[in-house]
Amino acid sequence: MNKLFIVGLGPGSPDTITVGVLEKMKRADKVFLRTEKHPIVSYLKEQEIIFETFDKIYEKSMTFEEVYENIAREIIDIARKYRNVVYAVPGHPHVAEKSVEYILNFCKDCADISVEVIPAVSFIDAIISDLKIDPIYGLKIIDALSLDTQKPDKRCHNIVVQIYDKFVASEAKLKLSEIYGDNYLVILIKNAGINGRQVIETMPLYMIDRIDWIDYLTSLYIPPVQKIFQEKYDIYDLLEIMRILRSEKGCPWDKEQTHQSLEKYLVEESYELIDAIEKESEDKMAEELGDVLLQVVFHSQIAKERGTFNFCDVVDGICKKMIWRHPHVFGTVELKTSKAVLEKWDELKREEKDLNSYTEVLKDVPKHMPALIRSYKVQEKAAKVGFDWERVEDAISKVYEELEELKEVYKGKDKEKIIEEVGDLIFAVVNVARFLDVEPESATHNTVEKFIKRFEYIEKTAAKNGQKLDEMTLDDMDKLWNEAKMNKFDKKNEK
Repeated sequence: MNKLFIVGLGPGSPDTITVGVLEKMKRADKVFLRTEKHPIVSYLKEQEIIFETFDKIYEKSMTFEEVYENIAREIIDIARKYRNVVYAVPGHPHVAEKSVEYILNFCKDCADISVEVIPAVSFIDAIISDLKIDPIYGLKIIDALSLDTQKPDKRCHNIVVQIYDKFVASEAKLKLSEIYGDNYLVILIKNAGINGRQVIETMPLYMIDRIDWIDYLTSLYIPPVQKIFQEKYDIYDLLEIMRILRSEKGCPWDKEQTHQSLEKYLVEESYELIDAIEKESEDKMAEELGDVLLQVVFHSQIAKERGTFNFCDVVDGICKKMIWRHPHVFGTVELKTSKAVLEKWDELKREEKDLNSYTEVLKDVPKHMPALIRSYKVQEKAAKVGFDWERVEDAISKVYEELEELKEVYKGKDKEKIIEEVGDLIFAVVNVARFLDVEPESATHNTVEKFIKRFEYIEKTAAKNGQKLDEMTLDDMDKLWNEAKMNKFDKKNEK
């Protein structure tokens, strides 16, 4: 059986290449280097080691992934032709070496080749040594070309490797600035582990793509964030801030809050978000979404202190729910239309909540939801089993019927009956809105806004005429109201 030895050349200093690796290279039938662009190459030549390289593949390939895959396939073909082949890579074979990963995957089913990986000092070891970092406090190694999927951890040491040139540095800077901010201090390091040739420079993150000496031996070190005041925060910072606020030395008001006392704030913040959405103010939306998120974190911290659940449980739960309720995305179910998706969603929701009757489905609509919205949803769910008018005209007739019933009782003394009939009338109007595909909550909101604008016209016009509202007759105000209508101060005509 032919043997393929995958060896590491270390970070670049002759002091770090092992005797075992040199012996393997001297005894091999063929020696191939991934690239000749490595400081150890001149030392190999001094040792009279004959080798070839795969640098030609870099010139022919369009992407690094293509380079590494092609190298892997070619070295396997070579290993089939010679009994003893050495493939040498910079640093350690198992550290940031995609070509080695490809080789090992391809050789899983190779019965004619025996593969052995010979370890070495990696450039990560060299960086740790040069910067005097203790990885016991946490260390994350990230490929600069994979920052879209590999995110740094602000709470530990991070080393971003493969900073090949200014372009890679620029792309990395843009992604990292979203996490750390432009002015966070980082360290660029080149030639780590090569005595007398190291270049180590501390600078703000925004500077890293302005450095002229960047090359294929350059890495970026990002130290842990260790202070509460930062240029950029993430969800874990928010969780820690809330923990501090609720701690013994925290805020007296925050410490007093309970799930129940926070209910009104969640409702208020949600409506403030809706207001920002309606105004199409995206800056305000970002702020209000933060306020809503704060409520989620606040409740999660209270629950964590009580030992019932925590923020991670909340995230875990919603992730599982979204995967479960989207079998057409994460499973094998085929749903072609939005209508089919919603029908499947309702089916899964009933199964998930163990709702075994349609009455239970109606009862599942939250009682504390705004009444117009709750009415709409209950009617909508009842309609799904056929309990509905056939035509909108029938629903309109029901409005007149309920109005007549209200007229019969509104002058009486039975307050409960009056309340009942008013509720019936509103419920019937909601039914008409549903038939017309109109959200009653939004429609009523628009009417309130229209009322305020018309009332504003009355007040301002009266003031111009030297009149005060509380001194005017209803007829006088009604005339101005009709003027406002004629002047079309409704929202739809604001433009």
